[in-house]
Amino acid sequence: MLRYIGRRLAVAVPTLWAVTTLVFFLMRVLPGDPAELLLAESGASGEAIARLRAQLGLDEPLLVQYGRFLFQVLRGDLGRSLVTNRPVMRMIGEQLPATLELAVAAMAIAIVLGLALGLFAALRRDTWVDSLCMTVAVTGSSLPVFWSGLLFILLFSIGLRWLPATGQGGWRYLVMPATVLGIASSGSIARQMRSSVLEALGQEYVAAARAKGLREWMVISRHVLRNALIPVATVIGLRFGFLLGGTVVTETLFSRRGLGRLIVDAILWKDFPVVQGVVLLVAAIYVLVNLLADVSYALLDPRVRYD
Repeated sequence: MLRYIGRRLAVAVPTLWAVTTLVFFLMRVLPGDPAELLLAESGASGEAIARLRAQLGLDEPLLVQYGRFLFQVLRGDLGRSLVTNRPVMRMIGEQLPATLELAVAAMAIAIVLGLALGLFAALRRDTWVDSLCMTVAVTGSSLPVFWSGLLFILLFSIGLRWLPATGQGGWRYLVMPATVLGIASSGSIARQMRSSVLEALGQEYVAAARAKGLREWMVISRHVLRNALIPVATVIGLRFGFLLGGTVVTETLFSRRGLGRLIVDAILWKDFPVVQGVVLLVAAIYVLVNLLADVSYALLDPRVRYD
């Protein structure tokens, strides 16, 4: 197991390098100059803009900037923001807890809702319950996050006045954005869960368990679910990556702090170090979550062994 984890982490290094390299060059290909944006409102002269570019290191050759960026990353330094001159690591550290809070809450809702819909649909195959569960799952995953978020605000905040529409605070501020993201991610989990349960129900060990006289709930819980959850774990890992990306829209819509708002502002201001730092962090979390999903196979199925 440890050797397998070591190999996966070794493969993750070039993956993270490729992602950050792509973002580095794409940000510099896009139109716009950070120095001009920073001095646009003051009406600064061309000489002032040139001096600022020199101070920020933007006048250096692109490969020199890239080499300095890689050297800083290897030292664990993501640089300083071009706009605020604050360390990028500190800025990310201030916003990361809010994003993780939203992503974990949304993932919990997605898992509970997706597993329940998929299980009920499989156990009532080809009935109205199956059709209803799959309709709910497909509808939830098909609606854009910004659209369902606006509907939630209109219904639960403006209409019923149960929950605050925007802001940061206690659990009441977290309910709507987490539910919106959770519903959007539950559809794929529900479909995979239904398929896995139906496949497990057709196996011989299920027939043997029933022949022994085990109650149906024991057959489902002890034999069906444990095997059905193995492929579902992969989908859950992939959906967590989607949730991290979905926070960009959700945090903006509900006026929440987090990495989503941070990277949107950084892109608008062409703040290269902040964008590169956030992308690197999100990619690292995505790789780690998928590694944990693979390792969970061995916990769910003792037959699985990693050499």
